[in-house]
Amino acid sequence: MAHQDTMEKLVALCLNRGFIYPSSEIYGGINGFWDYGPLGCEMRNNIKAAWWQRMVRVRNDMVGLDSSIIANPETWVASGHVENFHDPMVDCRRCKRRFRADQVDSRCSDAEDGAHDLTEPKQFNLMLKTRIGASEDSAIEAYLRAETCQSIFLDFKRVMGSSRQKPPFGIAQIGKAFRNEITPRNFIFRSREFEQMEMEFFCPPAEASDWFQYFREYRFQSHLDLGIDPARLRWHEHGPDELAHYCREAYDIEFEFPFGWQEFEGIHDRFDFDLKAHSAHSGKDQTYTNPETKERYTPFVVETSVGVDRTMLVLLCSAFTEDEVGGEKRTLLKLSPSIAPIKVAVFPLSKKIAEPAERIAAELQRRFNTAFDVSGNIGRRYRRQDEIGTPFCVTYDFDSETDQKVTVRERDSTEQERISIDSLPGYLSQKILGY
Repeated sequence: MAHQDTMEKLVALCLNRGFIYPSSEIYGGINGFWDYGPLGCEMRNNIKAAWWQRMVRVRNDMVGLDSSIIANPETWVASGHVENFHDPMVDCRRCKRRFRADQVDSRCSDAEDGAHDLTEPKQFNLMLKTRIGASEDSAIEAYLRAETCQSIFLDFKRVMGSSRQKPPFGIAQIGKAFRNEITPRNFIFRSREFEQMEMEFFCPPAEASDWFQYFREYRFQSHLDLGIDPARLRWHEHGPDELAHYCREAYDIEFEFPFGWQEFEGIHDRFDFDLKAHSAHSGKDQTYTNPETKERYTPFVVETSVGVDRTMLVLLCSAFTEDEVGGEKRTLLKLSPSIAPIKVAVFPLSKKIAEPAERIAAELQRRFNTAFDVSGNIGRRYRRQDEIGTPFCVTYDFDSETDQKVTVRERDSTEQERISIDSLPGYLSQKILGY
């Protein structure tokens, strides 16, 4: 019950404070689709920037791609999605609800004994279809991409040649994907429209196992560096009955959500399935020849795939905290400064001294996303910023007029420090950016 209560409080916070809203809410919404408000889009952008920095910017063996959402429909035939991308679903004849066969609620709400009366499982394809063409008669059927990685495989040779890379190297992409989930649930955890951060690392076959282990450690550490509680993270190895048709080995990083342990990132050894499949189906050779050894081979692929939305939910759940300060209850988000939507808030102690405080806020805005708040008593302003995860608050008071200093308050400890106005940008840069 406590876990469910926490989830309800977090959802309410996200709705009321501008993180996440139901899509097209005034018309009743549409299940599995969400809009991200002012704070939500800032936080999402910070998550994507952190991933891109770690996966691309600091590495010489990684480059980026931004591909179209719709690809030639034959892409999904070659990849196996048309044939294999299904979920087994069952219907309850009593409550008329539909479930994934492996995720049936333990109790039927419309049965006195709580027992479901289930149909036999049926397969439902998860890809969303669309039509392309000026008229209905000439339109062709296509799909909104179910994952971002397939275009990476299609562009493999183009990217390799234009970027002057050669195996081992990776291609990274952030982009929208769509799945026709029958039962979207658990807030933004399972949606029909979502965003993925995926990397495909192309390497010689003999090196694939080593790179697989390397990226397992690399990705796990990246989540720890974002401040996620390590006690709520664990590995799950896919058994033979769980492996996708394109994998020879796979691990999930799971997080303990209020609704239980669930995966939010997968690391997969895709061997040479994808490049060989597209080579055979398209008739275009996808092999690579080492210019030094003259060895010709189809590169093996190690994949890391994580959802922006699920990562955001992980970070919110991990950060959501309730404690007491001075005998008063408060709610706060203990977000890493790199992820927090607002980095610093500036408060004048009184409206009478708002103008010099505004100048400080304008200067800080050049470096960080900065809030300026003059409404309410100082304690109430602190609480508003704590609730949305702002790591630092700066107060300009009447003494600031003479000593040219301000008070900086840290969110988690609530400790305060007097800092000169001139040194404030550098002080906050060190705290927020690490330099």
